[in-house]
Amino acid sequence: MNQIQLLQAVSSIALAAGARILEVYEQAQAPSVTLKADHSPITEADRRAHTLIVEQLTALTPDIPVLSEESVPIAFAIRKNWHRYWLVDPLDGTREFVRRNGEFTVNIALIENGAAVLGVVYVPVTGVTYSGSLITGAFVQHPNTARVAIHATRMSVQQRVRVVASRSHRDQTLDSVLAQLRHAFAEVDEVSMGSSLKLCLLAEGKADFYPRLAPTSEWDTAAAHAILAAAGGAVVNTRFEALRYNQQDSLLNPNFLALADPGFDWRAVLQDCLQLDKLPRND
Repeated sequence: MNQIQLLQAVSSIALAAGARILEVYEQAQAPSVTLKADHSPITEADRRAHTLIVEQLTALTPDIPVLSEESVPIAFAIRKNWHRYWLVDPLDGTREFVRRNGEFTVNIALIENGAAVLGVVYVPVTGVTYSGSLITGAFVQHPNTARVAIHATRMSVQQRVRVVASRSHRDQTLDSVLAQLRHAFAEVDEVSMGSSLKLCLLAEGKADFYPRLAPTSEWDTAAAHAILAAAGGAVVNTRFEALRYNQQDSLLNPNFLALADPGFDWRAVLQDCLQLDKLPRND
C-alpha cells in the first residue's frame, strides 16, 4: 500500500483504540490506577488500547515488529537489528486521562533507520486526528470533516514567539528558560498542553517553540515528531542534532527542542538567551 493508504489504515487503528479508551474514561467511577516498575501510572484503558493496536498493526504489516510502551521489554540486542518498526504509546498522557482534562492521545509512529517517518496522533475526547509522513505531508482531521493539510509557521522577525510548556512537568529550569526568552523576544506567548499535543501545536502552526528539558520516552514523542517533520518542523537535541530513535539500550530521549521553523537561526538566539551549554542534559 502507498503512504496515503497506510496513514488511513493506521488512523483507523488509532480511532478504534480511542474508542476502547473512552469505554473506560466515560465510566461513572474513577479509573483504577496502578504503578509500573518505573513508577509511571497505568490504567485499564492503557491495556485495552495496547492490545488492540498491537493486534491490528501485526495484522496490517506482519513483517514489521511493534514496540509499545506496554509491551514486554525487548532487549536492545534484538531491537538494534530493527531497521523498520512501529513505536506506540497506546495512551499518551495517562495523568491527563486520570485528571479527566481530555488532553491525552493515541500515538502510533513508523520508525525507519532511527528516524520517525510516519505518525498518527488521535485525541479520543475531541475526535481530532493528526497524521503525516515525510512523503505525504501533514494533516489534521476533525470529526465529520475532510482532512486538511497543515504547515508549521515560518519565523520572520524576533518580535514574538509562541512557546509550548508542559503542564505536568513544570520546574525551575523551564521557568528560567521562559524568563530568559523574554529578554530575547518582545513578546512571549505561553501555551500549556498535555501529552504529544504540544508537538502537534507546532505542526498546526499554532506555536513556534517547545523546549523539553525533562525526561520523556521515545514512544512519547515519535508519532508527533513525524507529524511535525512532515509539516516542515524539526525536533533536535540541545546540540541541534536530529532526535533519533532506537539508538541505545535506554528508551529515554535526551532533552530536546521542538522547532516549527528549523531554518530560523534558533542556535544564535538560544545560545545567548537559554545558555544551553549550562542546562542539565538527560542524555
